[in-house]
Amino acid sequence: MAATYRLGVTRRLVNVLVTALLRAGLGPPRTYLLGVRGRKSGRLLTTPVTLVEEGGRRWLVAPYGEVGWVKNARAAGRVTLRRGRRAETRRIVELGPEEAAPVLKRYVTGNPITRPFFDARPSSDLATFRAEAPRHPVFRLE
Repeated sequence: MAATYRLGVTRRLVNVLVTALLRAGLGPPRTYLLGVRGRKSGRLLTTPVTLVEEGGRRWLVAPYGEVGWVKNARAAGRVTLRRGRRAETRRIVELGPEEAAPVLKRYVTGNPITRPFFDARPSSDLATFRAEAPRHPVFRLE
């Protein structure tokens, strides 16, 4: 059974550290500071995210499920990715389970820290990831 995400003290501290690194242009590879306007408040909200990148294409995965940034991104239809002084705004398209499955497999394989939040494992077949897709939204960056 997959773990349920809770934003505790430890995760908040890690997010503060990673956010500071990303603002300085440092941090883990493929990790960006995601910015999206709050669907109710209109304020710019940020959180660190790790993308899946392959063949010049990029996807944004929600490893913790339908958390706030997911709902805000759906409402806005676009997100801003920042790393250091570089910032880019991209339109997003949410994928269905069939398209999301191989992306989720790549994500779980490359991001061991989030594996407890998935029932699927890197060795699982694509059918297992298709079943997982409704719980972990995937967005293609346009």
